[in-house]
Amino acid sequence: MNRINQKLQEDKKLLSIYFTAGYPNINDTVSIIQDLEKNGVDMIEIGLPFSDPLADGPTIQASSTQALKNGMTTEVLFGQLKGIRQSVDIPLIIMGYFNPIFQYGVETFCKKCQEIGIDGLIIPDLPVDVYHEKYQAIFENYGLINVFLITPQTSDERIRYIDSISNGFIYMVSSASTTGAKVGFGDQQTQYFERIGNMNLNNPQIVGFGISNNQTFTQATQYAKGAIIGSAFVKYVTNEGVGSIKKFITGIKN
Repeated sequence: MNRINQKLQEDKKLLSIYFTAGYPNINDTVSIIQDLEKNGVDMIEIGLPFSDPLADGPTIQASSTQALKNGMTTEVLFGQLKGIRQSVDIPLIIMGYFNPIFQYGVETFCKKCQEIGIDGLIIPDLPVDVYHEKYQAIFENYGLINVFLITPQTSDERIRYIDSISNGFIYMVSSASTTGAKVGFGDQQTQYFERIGNMNLNNPQIVGFGISNNQTFTQATQYAKGAIIGSAFVKYVTNEGVGSIKKFITGIKN
């Protein structure tokens, strides 16, 4: 069974952390992953930096720009992750845009992911219809779960279509904006969480965008299986460095 599916079966609310590979420094990738697991994170999204990250807010955009300047590429990332499964057991997901994956070769990329122990992919700009028609068989052949995003504007019909071809979790974007930390969620977002929860989908949902502290984590996971923190974590390592990750994770969980 895929590690993502195994993790989703656990009787707990899941905390997933996103960070940009090669940031703050080119060789921080593996140590960040190891520290996150050691401090109780359930899943990790490894951001593959791209020059035109449409779904990302300014914090993650800036980290991507710096990571690219540091020399991060798809090939470099795969090299860094080559022996990651010797020290890390939790699910690892690569989040990136389709252009670099297409340039690398979709099947070649998926094969490489399988070889190093990647469990899934999140590709915000790959339309679900295109994935279903052209790439689903390839992803499944290499044991990869493709995670789709939904927003408050996604129709029920579209959500059920996404649910029907998914095999993991659905990434429930908390708002229609780009990524970024927020203080709390308003009534509109809470109603959206409730609406999706009441749809009784086959795949559990994990909330992303706007999760930054214990309050927003608790709010988001009231209606969903877990929550993803990206911008707030990237901002933290920008300001505090990579040596005090434990303090950040403790603050989210308590």
